[in-house]
Amino acid sequence: MSLGAFRLKKAVLAVIVLVLVSASFISCGYKSSSYLPPSRLTTRVIASQGVTTAFSFGGLRVINGSNDTLPRTTELSAGTSPSLMAISPTRNLTVAFDGSSNSVYALNAVTEQSLGRVQLPGPTSSMVIPTADQVGYAAVPTAFVNGFNFVGAVEAMNLGSGAITTTIGVTNATTVIANTTGSQLLVFNDSDSVTVLTPSNAVPPVDTSCFTNPPNSVCNIIPGFDKPVYAVISGNTAYILNCGAECGGTQASVQTLDLTTYAVGAPVNVNGATIGLLSGSNLYVAGNGIPNGPLCSSIASAGTTSATHCGTLDIIDLNTMTDPYFDDPTTEIAIPDGYHHRIDMSVNGQLFIGSHTCTNVGNVNSPSGEVRGCLAIFNTTNGSVVIPPDNGDVNGLQSFVRRNVEYVAENGVLRVYDTTKNVLLINKFVPQGTINVVGYVGDIKAIDFF
Repeated sequence: MSLGAFRLKKAVLAVIVLVLVSASFISCGYKSSSYLPPSRLTTRVIASQGVTTAFSFGGLRVINGSNDTLPRTTELSAGTSPSLMAISPTRNLTVAFDGSSNSVYALNAVTEQSLGRVQLPGPTSSMVIPTADQVGYAAVPTAFVNGFNFVGAVEAMNLGSGAITTTIGVTNATTVIANTTGSQLLVFNDSDSVTVLTPSNAVPPVDTSCFTNPPNSVCNIIPGFDKPVYAVISGNTAYILNCGAECGGTQASVQTLDLTTYAVGAPVNVNGATIGLLSGSNLYVAGNGIPNGPLCSSIASAGTTSATHCGTLDIIDLNTMTDPYFDDPTTEIAIPDGYHHRIDMSVNGQLFIGSHTCTNVGNVNSPSGEVRGCLAIFNTTNGSVVIPPDNGDVNGLQSFVRRNVEYVAENGVLRVYDTTKNVLLINKFVPQGTINVVGYVGDIKAIDFF
């Protein structure tokens, strides 16, 4: 063999090795700066949309998040009625729940390829993917297993194989929150306790540790709360949101839970607490506080509105663990009522808060006089509140690091808000401030960092 031919064979071999290594990186979730997915986009947003027409099917729609347009790409499969989505911290994995089949569809967000489908034993409204690994968890309040006496579970899902690996029984498990490593799961279930699971110790296929003399290596049930429904975790501290009277308890509040010692802090009373967001030393908390919310006429900031009841936004100073807005109608921050379950902050400090089953006023499709729905925008720099003239439940919120816009899925329509003015973005790409996704948009997630 000539030296030239030998070098040529070595060069070809080296190229083959590099291709194989690159392919292995992509399959594991690695995203190199030179790799482009099939859509050829690096600013991708996924909208889950359900369609019931004979000519279209539900699925996950890819959106170009740099200019708010719909590229000519194939819709990603996720059943006929996908809605709620969850995404891993590294954004390499996305899951969508399909309500028509009670299935969770998993997507490799790097390659835009389906990983498979996990069949749940019932509907879920809370899912989490704690890490880049192909492991997810779903709270299923109606889950049951033949031969066992419980109703409700956290389902541990292998997203790669499309299987439930372990059913961890937790009565009426409604919401699941994970710490940053996925080593602990906080579960809420319409009680006055918080259930803390260590999923790595759970024994498949069915783990009943929460019913066999907890605390144990899998399950700790921590009492001392008032209808807790949500948590914001920072390091080893969980800020537990107590729904209080709104959920049949006594008083809305926030309490700390030490995730190493399980010590419970004293409650800090707030006007309402069903959803929260941590920014610096401020914990923003939204809710009604009482079943229907306070009268709008009793809160100065509510202004003149046809809505009878309002919700509220509280801001807890974590340095002092105080809430200056509590029980003071002159300073309380009024927002639309409903059950508050979505919250997000834009890069320029605009806090978007969304609820469902709120009081709708007017008709956005035939506006006359006041129009309002379930969305509020709080300006964290000057304290002003905008309630946009739209109607319907807010199902998804998505901000961006390099753009002053917010995507809002409200009443099944995908709006784009200019967060420098807190009004709909109007330009040649979105002349009406709306991205025209066919079907009902149930949620939105950015699967690229931009």
